[in-house]
Amino acid sequence: MFIPHNGCPQRCSYCNQKSISGASYQPTPDDVRSAIKIAVDSLKENTANAEIAFFGGSFTAIDREYMIALLDAAYPYTDRFKGIRISTRPDCIDEEVLSLLKNYRVTSIELGAQSMSDEVLLSNERGHTADDVRIASRLIRDYSFELGLQMMTGLYRSDDMLDMMTAEEFIQLDPSTVRIYPTVVMKNTRLALLYERGAYAPQTLDQAIDLCASLIERFTDCGIRVIRVGLHDSETLRRDMITGPFHPAFRELCESRMMYKILLEKLQQSGKHRAFVAVSPRFVSKAIGHKQENLRKLRSLSYDITIVPDPSLDDFQVTVKDEG
Repeated sequence: MFIPHNGCPQRCSYCNQKSISGASYQPTPDDVRSAIKIAVDSLKENTANAEIAFFGGSFTAIDREYMIALLDAAYPYTDRFKGIRISTRPDCIDEEVLSLLKNYRVTSIELGAQSMSDEVLLSNERGHTADDVRIASRLIRDYSFELGLQMMTGLYRSDDMLDMMTAEEFIQLDPSTVRIYPTVVMKNTRLALLYERGAYAPQTLDQAIDLCASLIERFTDCGIRVIRVGLHDSETLRRDMITGPFHPAFRELCESRMMYKILLEKLQQSGKHRAFVAVSPRFVSKAIGHKQENLRKLRSLSYDITIVPDPSLDDFQVTVKDEG
């Protein structure tokens, strides 16, 4: 359930949430009950693995009576679901609100941290510090909530080194999940003005793919689930986006880039230039690459391969075999 730009005390440099989410209507408790009933009917016996979610605003900063009314609407259904997931700001977490959320069976809290560089946070008018992220994360874990952290790449006054530093700091905070959003320039934002004045240059799509592929790999190696990469595609996003590294299949492009590196490494180790390469059936398209990009790049290095599915292999596993 989206609660668009509600509760947030800041207007960050990049923020035009109505365009990004495509939502502007503030849901009522009846809307919450209706959405949950639809989900129950749709998921049937699979609700135990699903969550009731409140996203889009800073849930713990909205009017307290409104927040409680939404939680009151959701609470009777929590025995059918895994729990309730919310998103909020790092500076809107304290022990009092965590105790309240615990009583309503909230189980997961995601923090819109975006960066762990104070200079980047200040330059983008986030209104909180990196220490706020650290303090809130530790409190959330102390209260036994599942912690999720959200980061943005390519923000104003950031770079790849600072974004990787943010990832390393996230890893130290031991979240269960992470979301990664490359920065895009939206109309009616301060970032749009900076871009028009030449003061801000967004990442190219290729630069964002390279960086985010490295981030996915790093988080995954540390046992942290990356549950979203890239903005959700919508008509309003496409209408109001000026520029930036958006692609409707952004994660697929990142994972394809990761597969290219694995393929090249395995081929170099094998010493073979003509071979069958086995991958998980789920990863055949990622191994081939968008518009066969990976095969073309490998051919340019004199590798002639045939991708074959092998159900015994896990994601990102590759086996090189002789032709025939």
